[in-house]
Amino acid sequence: MSAKSASKRQTMADKADIHELYELAVQNVEHEVEFLQATFKSLAGRTAYLFREDFCGTASASCEWVRQGKEFQAIGVDIDASVLEWGRKNRVSKLTSADQARVSLIESDVLTVETPQVDLLAAFNFSFFIFDTRDRLRAYFERAYAALKDDGIFFCDMFGGPEAQEEQKEKTKHKEHGFSYIWHQSTFHPVTHFIRCHIHFKFKDGSKIKKAFTYEWRLWSAPEICELLLEAGFQKATVYWEGEDEDGEGNGEFTPDEKGEADLAWIAYIVAEK
Repeated sequence: MSAKSASKRQTMADKADIHELYELAVQNVEHEVEFLQATFKSLAGRTAYLFREDFCGTASASCEWVRQGKEFQAIGVDIDASVLEWGRKNRVSKLTSADQARVSLIESDVLTVETPQVDLLAAFNFSFFIFDTRDRLRAYFERAYAALKDDGIFFCDMFGGPEAQEEQKEKTKHKEHGFSYIWHQSTFHPVTHFIRCHIHFKFKDGSKIKKAFTYEWRLWSAPEICELLLEAGFQKATVYWEGEDEDGEGNGEFTPDEKGEADLAWIAYIVAEK
């Protein structure tokens, strides 16, 4: 079979890159960096320059961070060598040479890694849910606390609501990119809050990538996370809740909220001040 014939037989799934798809479907690093910097300034009264991204994956947030200017530096930490290499090849390499020099990617466990103290540390995409006991999660928060400067701030995100405890699939179409993103909560144990989730992708030609990503987590609650942050040494832990537009949908704007809303499904940030 000629190379041309083989190419014609390839499906969209065959040609797709799961890391590219993930970023298109899940991440908005421009918005994340804007939120991080604006919130840090409002709380610390200054600009954050040195950023650490735990569970950084492809390190897109770190790359976006250094784009703010020549004074900004980022450290990305992840235990997966292959995804770090993908990030170096496909994200860091796209920066200017000056910006590249201000991104440092470290293959290490976030529980043991040693880095300079930073202004701001973030653990996004629910990644810290991998720590499935109070002791393990507190230990991580203690490490995050130690990694921050005296007025440093730790950011993480979480999801919840009754639908978070259901075994279900949710499809989101990305017509402009020719695929659908499927979030699949395949298993949930009410007694332990163990949750197994998959990400699938389906393409307009009918091809699919099943279980592109799989996560096995503990579904933590907001009060549990806040209490453990305080136990780890942080002075204050605040939930930032998403506002609503005129149609009652999330508007992407997050502000401090002591109660939240009884939505069926929600995402929130938690901001911990050292």
